[in-house]
Amino acid sequence: MKETNLYQPIGFLRTSFTEKSGVPRQSMMIGEAHAQLELVAEARFSQAVEDLERFSHVWILFIFDRNFEKGWRSTTRPPRVGAPRKVGVFASRTPHRPNPIGISAVKLERIETDPKKRTILYLSGVDFLDGTPVIDIKPYLPYADSLPHASGGWASGDIPKFQVTFSKECLK
Repeated sequence: MKETNLYQPIGFLRTSFTEKSGVPRQSMMIGEAHAQLELVAEARFSQAVEDLERFSHVWILFIFDRNFEKGWRSTTRPPRVGAPRKVGVFASRTPHRPNPIGISAVKLERIETDPKKRTILYLSGVDFLDGTPVIDIKPYLPYADSLPHASGGWASGDIPKFQVTFSKECLK
């Protein structure tokens, strides 16, 4: 039995990332990556964000809206040095999923509401493409969302870091 649920975006993300290849691989990897989440113009959204500014971080649930053309695969190759050749899609964070839903924990910098009932959340540490539709926002709760003794599976250990240098011509 196949059931379909349709959800309307509550807002859209505005970022400087216009190409998939330029987006950070995970949220919070680049703290300087910023976004604005502009909620759709609905008066109730200004009330819906009441008290959210008291949280330092939020979960953003979004749609991988530019991955429909390829469909999904049951296995994928993680984009990480030292990762296994292939893992099951549910053991990865690939955007190519049976239901193209993503989730990212990001820093909530501030919230602005203007007289036209537009509500904008300013975020940092983001990993979104410009124009990404958002379907929900939830507060990050450190006591429930941080599990220090959890196993990281194949992604355990430090992320390898490499020094990058640029030529003088490139820096110009």
